[in-house]
Amino acid sequence: MSPPTDRMSPEERRVGASLASIFALRMLGLFLILPVFSLHAKTLPGGDNLALVGFALGAYGLTQAIFQIPCGVASDRWGRKLVIVAGLLVFALGSFVAAWAPDIQWVIAGRVLQGMGAISAAVTALAADLTREEHRTKVMAMIGSSIGLVFALSLVGAPILYGWIGMAGLFAMTGVLALGAIGLLLKAVPPAPPLHGHAKLPLRRVLADPDLLKLNLGIGVLHMIQMAMFVVLPHALVDHGGLPAAAHWQVYLPAVLVSFAVMIPAIIAAERKDRMRPVFRGAVALLVVVQLGLLLAGQGLWTLAFWLLLFFVAFNVLEATLPSLVSRTAPPAAKGAALGVYNTTQAIGLFVGGAAGGYIAQHFGDNAVFAACAGLALVWLAVAGTMNFPQRRAAPAAENV
Repeated sequence: MSPPTDRMSPEERRVGASLASIFALRMLGLFLILPVFSLHAKTLPGGDNLALVGFALGAYGLTQAIFQIPCGVASDRWGRKLVIVAGLLVFALGSFVAAWAPDIQWVIAGRVLQGMGAISAAVTALAADLTREEHRTKVMAMIGSSIGLVFALSLVGAPILYGWIGMAGLFAMTGVLALGAIGLLLKAVPPAPPLHGHAKLPLRRVLADPDLLKLNLGIGVLHMIQMAMFVVLPHALVDHGGLPAAAHWQVYLPAVLVSFAVMIPAIIAAERKDRMRPVFRGAVALLVVVQLGLLLAGQGLWTLAFWLLLFFVAFNVLEATLPSLVSRTAPPAAKGAALGVYNTTQAIGLFVGGAAGGYIAQHFGDNAVFAACAGLALVWLAVAGTMNFPQRRAAPAAENV
C-alpha cells in the first residue's frame, strides 16, 4: 500500500476540484462564444468589418497578456483570493457590457474588460500554495483537463445555446457563471497560508531567471503551435476528411476525452515515481512527431483524428506539468509574479500563433504551417534537453510496499 503522504488529502482534492471548476466556469463562457461570434457579428452595426470582428475576438487575449503580470504580483502582495474576486467581477462586468452592446465597438469594449480580469496566475498560484509538491501536477492536471473538457463541450453546445438565447444571452450567461465562480471560491477554497521569512524579490529577478525563461519559452511555443494548427485543421477536416464543420465535435470530443485517459498514467509516473524529466521531454518529442505526421502522412479523416488524439495527449501533459514546474522553480515570495509572466507568455503565444499561422497558410499553404510548427517543437525539444527539473521532496514516511 502507499503511505498516506503519497495520496492527496481530502482538502487537496477539494481545492483541486474547486479551482478547476472556477477555471471551467470562466472558460466555458469564453469558449461558447468562439464558434458562433463571427456569424452573430454580421447582425451588428460595424460587424461587416472583418478587422473589427477579429479584434473583438483577440482583444481578450491582448488585455490578458497586459494584465497577467500585474495581477500575479498583486496576488503576492495582497492575497490570492482578493485578486481572484476582483478579476472575476471585472470579467463579469465586461460580459454584461458585451451582452448589452449595440454595435461591434461596444463588444470590443466588453471583451477588453473581460481580458482585464486576468486571474489565471492568481488561481494557479493559489493551487500551488494549497497543495504539496508531490501532488501539485495532479491539481494542475485537474485544472488543465477542465479547460480541455469545457472546450470540447462548447463545440457541441454553442450552436444549440445560440439558437435558444442568442449572443446576448451567451454573454450574459458568461457573466453569471463568473459571479457563480466567486461564490464557489469563497465557500469551498481555504485561504492561502501567509508567507513568512521570504524576502520580496524584484520582478526583474523573475524575468531573468534562466530556468523560468525556459519554462516560459515552452508555454509560448505550445500555444503558438496550438493556435497555428487550428487555423488550418478545421479546413483540413472539411476538405480532406469530408467532415462538415457542424460535425467537427465528433472528432474533437472523443480525442479530448481519450487523451485524458492516456494522460493520467503519465502524470502519475511524473509525480509519484519522480519521472518528470522523461515524461516532459517525451511529451515535447510527441509534439514534433505529431507535426511531422500531419506534414508527411496524409490528411484523411482517420489520419487527422489519430494525430489530433496524440496532439491532445502531449498538450494536456504539458499543460499540466508546465505550471507545476513554474510554481516549484519560482521563489516562494514571487510565485504569483512568476505565474503572471508565465500566463503572459501563454497569451502572447496564442496571439502570435494565430496571426502567424494565418499568414503562413495564406501565403505558403497548410503544409508550411505544420512544417513551421515542427520546427518550433524541435527548438523546444532542444531547450528541454538543458532544463533543470526540481526534485520531488522525499516523503517522511516509509516507502511503498
